[in-house]
Amino acid sequence: MRHYSISQLAKKFGLSRSTLLYYDTIGLLTPAQRSCANYRIYTEKEYVKLEKIHSLRETGIGLEDIRRILSSEHSTLARVLRNRIDQINAEIKALRFQQNVIVRILNDRDDLKATRILTKETWTALLESAGLDEQGMHQWHIHFEASAPEAHQDFLESLGLSDEEVSAIRAWSTQ
Repeated sequence: MRHYSISQLAKKFGLSRSTLLYYDTIGLLTPAQRSCANYRIYTEKEYVKLEKIHSLRETGIGLEDIRRILSSEHSTLARVLRNRIDQINAEIKALRFQQNVIVRILNDRDDLKATRILTKETWTALLESAGLDEQGMHQWHIHFEASAPEAHQDFLESLGLSDEEVSAIRAWSTQ
């Protein structure tokens, strides 16, 4: 069986030694044993557990939730991940709002060209330049709404549309 020192394990996962010490302190990842000199020794079992911890941390999940996930069944993982997706979507929506406020403040086409912001006007112009008329755009929205309604919502919000306008377009897309 392979053994790892705390430094080896930290290096493999790009973590600091103090992070692993903290995980040990809170009981999230304890070493399998200690050497004669009282050094922490980790085995493959702890390695695999740290892989899971590391993956979950990359999603932004907190250590308490990770502890619950590791000590429970699959349903906890799915529930925590769904909650995290909801949190991320809320954060993205808030950031889009901030982005649109900045766009309104700048209100200078040259400044906007230097950003990654896509406005309703820019998107409509792109669709028109691709040859889509009003009916073609309607079909595009119908297919988008039918195949990925939540993504359609997100896309419309990313254009800086108001909630009312997003609702109206989505309703129009189901006709």
